[in-house]
Amino acid sequence: MSAPHASDQPAISPVLGILIGIVAVSFASIFIRFASAGGASGLAIAAWRLSLASLLLAVPAWFRVRDELASLGRRDLALALLSGTFLAGHFATWITSLELTSVASSVALVTMYPLFAAVVSTFLLGERPHSLAWAGVLLSVLGSVTVAFTDVSGGTGPAPLVGDALALAGAVTGAGYFLVGRTLRRKLSLIAYVTLTYGTAAVVLILVALIARVQLIGFGPPVYLMLILLAVVPQLIGHSSFNWALRYLSATFVTVTIVGEPLGATLLAFLVFGERPGWLKALGGLLILLGILLVSRAETMKPGD
Repeated sequence: MSAPHASDQPAISPVLGILIGIVAVSFASIFIRFASAGGASGLAIAAWRLSLASLLLAVPAWFRVRDELASLGRRDLALALLSGTFLAGHFATWITSLELTSVASSVALVTMYPLFAAVVSTFLLGERPHSLAWAGVLLSVLGSVTVAFTDVSGGTGPAPLVGDALALAGAVTGAGYFLVGRTLRRKLSLIAYVTLTYGTAAVVLILVALIARVQLIGFGPPVYLMLILLAVVPQLIGHSSFNWALRYLSATFVTVTIVGEPLGATLLAFLVFGERPGWLKALGGLLILLGILLVSRAETMKPGD
């Protein structure tokens, strides 16, 4: 992990910024549950979340980074569009999963994306992972199987296994989002990067929602309040905090710290909805977290360690 130049020191600690982001994204599943209870589908919630976030970014982007965006090359623009498409897939699958399974299962499984990122990097980039990394992969797979087993034997939700599968799909697309973003964030300012990525995701989600004939308007005021809170708290504060920290901390460190989200989301789900995870599901979540931490440790180890 390389330190920034003295003249490039952030106003606050990057670690503090990550902690703020973790707290912010932990509220996402709670807001989504309330919006779903008001009649909004997963696709509609995802489309509104990214659309509102993009609209709120439009004014600062116009005044601060319009020249930077205008000077983008074709390759960087294509990568930004790809990153936004992955982000759209991530939210569409994960938010829908919350309608079908418990918050604990959904969030534990969707935050496996650092593992998928490590595996994809191995096969596409030809990196030789440390044995500790493979141990982490096996632990996390065992954890996900444990979580799925608890849902087979009476999990919370109308279709817990389908919800688990969608959460895993959210992990895969989340991995793609961060893998592409690692390259772009080194070149682009935070506002330029999130404006392009969030905006692309919003357009993709709106198009998919229209094709699927999903209701996008006509909800009650409580639903719109939840959608605004989703755009501001988990998206603009949470996700943008992680993207901001990538400038000062390694991508591995930043992505792995997001595994704190299942702990916060599960605690909030217990306090708000009374969802009490059983000991077996808690064990599965713990194995997933431990596996991701082992992969993170392996990626930061020097050859020969």
